[in-house]
Amino acid sequence: MDVHRARAFLAVAEELHFGRAAQRLHIAQPPLSRMIKSLEAELGAELFERSPRRVALTAVGEALVQPARELVMQSERIAQLAQRVRRGETGRIRLGFAGASVNMIVSDVARRFRRSRPDISLELYGSQLSQPGLENLRSGALDAVIGRWDALPRDVDSRVIAHEELLIAVAESHPLAGRPSVTAADVADEPWIVLPGGGGATLSARLNQLAMRGRFVPRVVETAVDSATQLLMVDAGVGVALTFSGVRESIPVHSVVYLPLSPSLGAVEVRLAWRREDPNPALAALVDVIREPSIP
Repeated sequence: MDVHRARAFLAVAEELHFGRAAQRLHIAQPPLSRMIKSLEAELGAELFERSPRRVALTAVGEALVQPARELVMQSERIAQLAQRVRRGETGRIRLGFAGASVNMIVSDVARRFRRSRPDISLELYGSQLSQPGLENLRSGALDAVIGRWDALPRDVDSRVIAHEELLIAVAESHPLAGRPSVTAADVADEPWIVLPGGGGATLSARLNQLAMRGRFVPRVVETAVDSATQLLMVDAGVGVALTFSGVRESIPVHSVVYLPLSPSLGAVEVRLAWRREDPNPALAALVDVIREPSIP
């Protein structure tokens, strides 16, 4: 029984009159009669007892009333759901982020989004560093990514949601730890612990900028998988690291000292990025929430 014939069957079952049922459905009576006969032929049973004076449900017809109502109601719910998805009122967003270094920002975005759009499922995917996260975004594995990039491809749109400062992380026992700030010359001979780089990765680009300023080639001794591991290596005295103020605030390693650069390398932008041609209507709702001014 399809939805169209279920509606026809219910109209006759409730009216017990083919003429009134046809008027209710805004069709002529002969097509309605043919529809019911077609349904009876498909089911192999009569649904109505017909006589010149009355129409009554058979036992089979009685048994089918509730299932037919459920079928029609389910169809209506599906249609309503489809309309809500098209309007961006419900749906799903897969949001990637680098990791603990942006925990506070992601937490604020997620909390505000769920409060504003409770019927949209926001799925969070961590360990999406700048370049891998961007690749997963462009492949369609993610709908949006929060990260830091100095450059983005032309097919990706973005919006700035926070600004951060670049800092040099050193162990508490390091000779530079007591300085109020450091210059490029101060760190020219230091061993560096870096994160995986890639096109557009902010830390890679800014470390190169610092090296050009100080006229040195960074001596990279370790590549950490994430910021938390990078700080543990700094704490162990393996080397120093260029990192973000957001890392200092989100990943507590009390024996690591964070030193500002003098002069500064400039503010770092934390962005929400998404595919420019993404057809997901729920994504526009996320962007709308990001536009609100209370993101830290």
